[in-house]
Amino acid sequence: MVLLHWCLLWLLLPLSSRTQKLPTRDEELFQMQIRDKAFFHDSSVIPDGAEISSYLFRDTPKRYFFVVEEDNTPLSVIVTPCDAPLEWKLSLQELPEEASGESSGDPDPLEQQKQQVIREESTELFSYKGNDVEYFTSSSSPSGLYQLELLSTEKDTHFKMYATTTPESDQPYPELPYDPRVDVTSLGRTTVTLAWKPSPTSSLLRQPIQYCVVINKEHNFKSLCAVEAKLGADDAFMMAPKPGVHFSPFDFAHFGFPPEHLGKDRGFLAKPSPKLGRHVYLRPRADIQKICIGNKNLFTVSDLKPDTQYYFDVFVGNGNSNMSTAYVGTFARTKEEAKQTTVELKDGKVTDVFVKRKGAKFLRFAPVSSHQKVTFFVHSCLDAVQIQVRRDGKLLLSQTVEDIRQFQLRGKPKAKYLIRLRGNKKGASMLKLLATTKPSKHSFPALPEDTRIKAFDKLRTCASATVAWLGTRERNKFCIYKKEVADDYNGDQRRRDQNRCLGPDTRKKSEKVLCKYFHSENLQKAVTTETIRGLQPGKAYLLDVYVIGHGGHSVKYQSKVVKTRKLC
Repeated sequence: MVLLHWCLLWLLLPLSSRTQKLPTRDEELFQMQIRDKAFFHDSSVIPDGAEISSYLFRDTPKRYFFVVEEDNTPLSVIVTPCDAPLEWKLSLQELPEEASGESSGDPDPLEQQKQQVIREESTELFSYKGNDVEYFTSSSSPSGLYQLELLSTEKDTHFKMYATTTPESDQPYPELPYDPRVDVTSLGRTTVTLAWKPSPTSSLLRQPIQYCVVINKEHNFKSLCAVEAKLGADDAFMMAPKPGVHFSPFDFAHFGFPPEHLGKDRGFLAKPSPKLGRHVYLRPRADIQKICIGNKNLFTVSDLKPDTQYYFDVFVGNGNSNMSTAYVGTFARTKEEAKQTTVELKDGKVTDVFVKRKGAKFLRFAPVSSHQKVTFFVHSCLDAVQIQVRRDGKLLLSQTVEDIRQFQLRGKPKAKYLIRLRGNKKGASMLKLLATTKPSKHSFPALPEDTRIKAFDKLRTCASATVAWLGTRERNKFCIYKKEVADDYNGDQRRRDQNRCLGPDTRKKSEKVLCKYFHSENLQKAVTTETIRGLQPGKAYLLDVYVIGHGGHSVKYQSKVVKTRKLC
């Protein structure tokens, strides 16, 4: 290999440099040619079978060379642009017959010119301009000096290249299946499920592979190199060639040429190349994400934004060579957020509302007439519920409600109120809501602070039970109901019976005990008792008290279970 490098260097130099002694005029000419970046600006040997990474300055061409020693040799060249389109071409130069570097005496100037013409004549084999990963392949290439020239006219850019004279089947890039597309198999508001066919490198060649999924909102990527460039040089996860196969550019000083003449125009050779690591993981960024998932070919991307278009790319990497190949990417738009239906509230009319567990419900109240105050009555049927009220976008109220609550807000001409109800974490919530500008006419019945039913154990018999409950200053109608229940009464049945929004109209006539009116201006005396008769010995009974307001709306007190005595 060292001999090959010496031969290649010999071929790249003007013939005058091969002589043992140079005239002063030729020496000056030789120094001028060294300064010519068209020939000597970071020219490099491309090693056979190794992917190398390099860098291009804008509008500054680079040339790379390699030798094919025998005719009818298979040849593959692959160039991968990273963050900018490239112009590149591959050409072939015939090897001069004189390549030994041995000479005696001063060379004939005419012979020098002849050899220089031979060296510069070349045949263009392939050219390309763009940002695709492009290939040149030939199953039978002639021997000679091959030159790869690259140029970036858009900006400074990274790129990768690979050349080999081994058969195509031995190339280290992972193979793609016959259908290399990435498919979207499931689409949600915040998730997208992707699937792709496995690489034959894993299923047929039994080589270790890893898939990486890239998600972004801008466009699809044609190579993992382009992803690395997008994420930035410091953050890049780069698949480096294995130790021992990465060759640096020519070290001209090592071959006896003075370093002060090289790379002065932009300080290119003075800048060290970035070190490539096997697994340098990316810092997360908001606009692009890369996730490596092993050898699975099904993956669900989560935590996406609803109604947003995303681009998805899949790259398969060969664990032995650390090289990657891109599948044909896809894109998809996540589903929209479920539109919230807004319920219109009518002034003075009770509305039943059902809210799913951890769900939310929106209601709107727009009074027709001008008003000074707006009153909201909220009756939570089971668990606590959170209520928020906004007027013309401004938050006026945020409370958690259990049982019955009344909220009175200052009015505003032509105001519109948006009510948001949020359910409980335990389960679904039910409530009744009334919004009105005339609270005295449509109010819910007033309740005492304590809505429990008190049972007197000493007054309990085999056929009766005596209970008491508190009232209010307002005169209201109270109805009491009874229902026999099992001794192990609990669970779902108990929860249904605890629904305080269910009125007397949901009860059987046989369960009704009596209805009566009572009130007291003195709240300490606002208490009533009642003895329920006709009960069976040793049985459990569920007792409910309903208070019915002037508008016909009823509210149930907390249920009470009592058990008659077995022996009297």
